Amino acid sequence: MKKLSLVVLSIAAFLFSSCSTHKVSRVDTKESIDLSGRWNDTDSRMVAEEMVNQVLGGGWISNFQTDNQGKKPVVIVGLVYNKSHEHINAETFTKEVERAFINSGKVRLVQAGDKREELRRERAAQQEFASMETAKQWGKELGADFMMNGDINSIVDTYKNERVNFYKVNLELTNLETNEVVWIGDKEIKKYIQN
Repeated sequence: MKKLSLVVLSIAAFLFSSCSTHKVSRVDTKESIDLSGRWNDTDSRMVAEEMVNQVLGGGWISNFQTDNQGKKPVVIVGLVYNKSHEHINAETFTKEVERAFINSGKVRLVQAGDKREELRRERAAQQEFASMETAKQWGKELGADFMMNGDINSIVDTYKNERVNFYKVNLELTNLETNEVVWIGDKEIKKYIQN
């Protein structure tokens, strides 16, 4: 009798689960949807927009141009360290900052990290495999005047069925020759979650 009950229960559970519907819909990528209260695409977009407004509105560009005969500053975007309580891919907003740098026409941007190393490997391969007329020369890279880097921090406060997630993104721009910090920007996001 127990075996029969288990079989009937298993079949009922299977039928019930197969009757549930799974629905996927396309939504506008700008629409804010927050399911878990963790960092998401809306947070990333908000940080990118705020940082772009702050960094391009800062006086560091005009100060540099005044001291350098109107030359555009060259910027490299370095690492943004995730010191938060969850996995956050900082590249989702640093790419937006890089795009804004280029599209503004106010600064020049050079590659950093792995992408720069990939370019160097290609240049090395050209020395061996490309014709002398088309091989790109060593020592012609554009040196950066400034480096941007920063960190993402978080504080979580919980009590019973309530939680507050607080995120703070700090970015700073440093003169590579003098180590002078010429700009600091930040964006805070606070989420209240009830279960």
